[in-house]
Amino acid sequence: MSNQSPQVLAVIPARWGSTRFPGKPLHPIAGKPLVQHVWEQCVKCERLDSITVATDDERIAAAVTEFGGHATMTRDDHPSGTDRTAEVAEAFPNATHIINIQGDEPLINPDLIDQLAGDLADQPDLPMITAANPLAADDPMIDDPNVVKVTIDTKGDALYFSRSCIPYHRNKPEGLNYYRHQGIYGFRRDFLFEFVSWPPSLLEQTESLEQLRALENGTRIRVVLNDDTSPGVDTPEQAAILHQQLSS
Repeated sequence: MSNQSPQVLAVIPARWGSTRFPGKPLHPIAGKPLVQHVWEQCVKCERLDSITVATDDERIAAAVTEFGGHATMTRDDHPSGTDRTAEVAEAFPNATHIINIQGDEPLINPDLIDQLAGDLADQPDLPMITAANPLAADDPMIDDPNVVKVTIDTKGDALYFSRSCIPYHRNKPEGLNYYRHQGIYGFRRDFLFEFVSWPPSLLEQTESLEQLRALENGTRIRVVLNDDTSPGVDTPEQAAILHQQLSS
């Protein structure tokens, strides 16, 4: 890394072609497209120097421009959101750190984004960062394969991510915690390009979790614990529920 002052770029990936929910980024929620809600949460942040929506669809780019945002067009053949983020980072050569913010989390806490951006920029030896929130021991999400869990070491770094219950509760010693992984990632610029140069790893392909590629290659991932339980939007049904909440 150079000695230049940290410059943090936020990238919001937004694809049209979702299997379960085509056109999701432009789905209207309380009078605004979904991606606009995410953008407006990012604008509230204090540690972001640039924000862009990464998309491979002209309709999404046009909508972002219409509400006053910035969009970057990308290829349509990226295997993961991280690969798309890396392409965008090439267009922002001054960005020293990049935060990948899910485009389907319209209520994400700006303070959480700022914390990840700040921790990443303030610790030059930290290659990658993400977030998680605690789960109650009887929360059904612990056994839900659609909810990614993470175990953490005593230094606050990830040991493993899984769709299964981890740790497996054969015993339940006092103080045992379960954590739901939140899909927000931060990367030091040089590490982001190193990450996408690696082929998909065995565990990554098994669990369909790209962050395992970093762990399999010996990378340290810091996990910021927080209480943000804001819902994501994966289906039209979830979008309808959120619409009602924000419209009432």
